[in-house]
Order: sequence, then structure tokens, then C-alpha cells
Amino acid sequence: MARNDGIDRTFARNQDLPTLDDVAKVQEHNEREKDSYSNQDIDTTQTYRNIHFKAPTDSYAAMFDQMIADGVISTRGLKADAVKYGELIFDVNSAYFHNHGGYEYAKQFYTDAYKAAVEIVGGEQYILSAVMHADEINLALTEKYGYPVYHYHLHIVALPVVEKQVLWSKRCKDKALVGTVKETVQQVSHSKKWKSQRALDGQGKPAVDDKGRPKYIPSYSILQDEFCRHMREAGFTDFVRGERGSTADNLSNLEYQIQQDKARLKEIQERVRDEESKLAVIQPISKTHAEIDEMGKKTLTGKVTVSQADFDTLTQLAKEGVSGRGQLNRLKEENQQLYSRIWRLQSSLNRLQGQFNEL
Repeated sequence: MARNDGIDRTFARNQDLPTLDDVAKVQEHNEREKDSYSNQDIDTTQTYRNIHFKAPTDSYAAMFDQMIADGVISTRGLKADAVKYGELIFDVNSAYFHNHGGYEYAKQFYTDAYKAAVEIVGGEQYILSAVMHADEINLALTEKYGYPVYHYHLHIVALPVVEKQVLWSKRCKDKALVGTVKETVQQVSHSKKWKSQRALDGQGKPAVDDKGRPKYIPSYSILQDEFCRHMREAGFTDFVRGERGSTADNLSNLEYQIQQDKARLKEIQERVRDEESKLAVIQPISKTHAEIDEMGKKTLTGKVTVSQADFDTLTQLAKEGVSGRGQLNRLKEENQQLYSRIWRLQSSLNRLQGQFNEL
């Protein structure tokens, strides 16, 4: 969800998956492999609407190993800790899709977004999975309109592959071949696939800063440009490119969500206090503990008899007590859920703030 300023913005992010544990967690999330989720935004009753533009044929790691075995990719010369997997996330704020008709429009949009991903990645064979999520609810817009509004976005797990020419070495017996191309392989290389590019000035020459140092365009900014260009060429023109420095934009998104959740939390806490007050002094029928104890008379057989008026009063008190406690418990549960959500959002905000500071 982009900033709450009425402007529709594209969002494109490239997330590194440096470890197999990271890969497994992304797979679990993208493919909805769990029965339940701590993320309160995921509505599992709507998961059937998620759309795979390319469904995985096995686990992501197993598919990677099979591609090596089949000679589709090469990891020759890679360090053990090299990044071999990445995840592209393409997105526009929820209001953009809601204002264009919702689910059906999102399907059209992300059909073309997937084509952009194939072009950016370098070929569909390097994509392990591409899925549009349609089961994550936008709480702010849902509350605003009074009915469910979902946040549509696209996850693409892909391998960072570049074409590499392997040359004949000096050990080659045929000296005429030394230095010539021996073979061309599709090398897994995150650093080469997502490297920054030299910026150009108005005359098309390499740009430099005030100190004469070369200027570079970060890879995430290039990704934003390519995604926005492709979608405009596909006919989707009524949005703006995500702001330069998309990490900052993402920070503001989380800050906005936290602000909204804190406002809702404050409202719920006030309702909890109101309900607790009602339980302490029940209206419209109010009785002290002593007055309640005095109701009824014991008979010789040990039974208690009460007047019809006292019986009606006790019945009403019991009904209001049960109803009030049920409402109070629901509010307390929602209160706790919001506390947990704010904690998760704040953790994400702190992580992104660290990344932003590094940039």
C-alpha cells in the first residue's frame, strides 16, 4: 500500500534470498503452504483466488538443483555464500486496483507485469515461481468502505543469471585457441545481474559529481524504471513511477500502517474501558453484591425461593453480564492482535530503516 496522498505509484523491489532458510520461508509464504498465518492480513478463505503465472514443479531448492543437473544454469566459480536466489515484488497501491474494478483488473495488470518479469530476468526458464496474491486484505480501505478490499501484488522468485563466455586457458594444447571462446554458459551471478550502471549527463556522457567521481544508478532504481516502462507500453498509464529511493517510500508505507493500527488500538482500548465500566456498574439494573446476596429465602428443605421481581432482576443481570463479558473478551482479543501486528510492523520498519541508512 503506497502513501495515503491520493497518488497511485508503481512499486518494484528485488529482495535477496541469501540462505536456503530464506528460500524456504519465501516458498512457504508465496505458495501458501501453511494452514494458518500469524499475519492477520491474510484471508485464507480467499487464497483460491491467487493466480500462478508460473507454478513451481517442486521445491525452489530442488528446481535449482535440477537446473544445474540439466545444464540450464552454471554455478562454476561461485563462492559458497554467494546469493543464488532472488525475489521480485511488483505492486501498486490497493486503491489503484479498487478504483479500476478490483480483482479482474488486477489479473490483467499482473498478466503484463509477469511479461515484464520474464524480460527483466532474461527468460522464463529462470523463473521458479510467479504468483499474484489476492488474499491479503487492506485493513485501512476495508474500514473506510465497510467491505473487504484486497491488496493485489505479484511475487516472482527467480535466479540471477547472466551469459558468460568461458575462454580457452593457456593450458590448452592448441595455442591458437588460447583466449578464444571455449563455451558460453548461463552463469548464476547476483553481483553481475544486479549491478549499478554509470549515469549519463544531458549529452550522453558519463556523469560525475562535484568532486569528479562517477555517478551510478542503483540497480533497484533501474528495476523501477524497467517495470514502469513496460507497464506503460502495455497500456497502463494512469499511475506514476515509484519515488526515487523506493526504500524510503516503503518506510512511509509502514509508518502509515502503524499510525492507522495505533489509532484503532486506542479506540479499542477505550471500548474495553467502557465495557469494564459497564460490568462494574451494570445498567439499567444496578445491584450491589450485598443486595444480590439478600435476594431469596431458604426453605426448610434447603432450597431458595425468590420473588418474581427478584427473579426477573437476576435473569436480566445474568444476561447482561454474559453479554458484557463476551464483548469484553472479544475486544481484549482484538486488542492483543493489534499489539502483535504493531510489533511486527515496527520490527519491519526498523529493519527497513537500517537498510535505508546503509543506502
